[in-house]
Amino acid sequence: MGRYTWGKRGAGLFLAATMAAVSGCSSSDDDSDAKPAAKAKTVSVEAASTTFQDAVTKFDTDGGCLEKEPGTCWKQMTALMEPARDLRKAMNAEKSVGADFWTDAYALIDTMEDGIAVGEDQGVPAGGATELTNRDDVLGSAHDLSDWLDAHPIK
Repeated sequence: MGRYTWGKRGAGLFLAATMAAVSGCSSSDDDSDAKPAAKAKTVSVEAASTTFQDAVTKFDTDGGCLEKEPGTCWKQMTALMEPARDLRKAMNAEKSVGADFWTDAYALIDTMEDGIAVGEDQGVPAGGATELTNRDDVLGSAHDLSDWLDAHPIK
């Protein structure tokens, strides 16, 4: 009979200890100690504008895109798109002006995105055609955006 009582008591103590340990390991306690995810740092509009305009200047001083064949300017097109995307992020984070202020700049960046979305440089239309290609969307809009930034500085 002693073994039977001891076995019941031991099992009861074991069960109580297990339940206490399991309830002490709830995930809700761990969640309060967890650090929030770090936000990606956004550069200022002034810095992003400078970086973008420097990329446009580099494009121009390096000779631009003189080749007419498709695929010959893709590298330059993507080199302008990256700082334009960073500029858009900075514009989104800028709180000193309203969204209406950026309407024209957003439209130019969207046009650049449409040109890049083609996935390749389409070149210049053969025979002097007046139709536009994605070069015009990306390269022309980049220059227009650079001019817009000059006319609308944010400091």
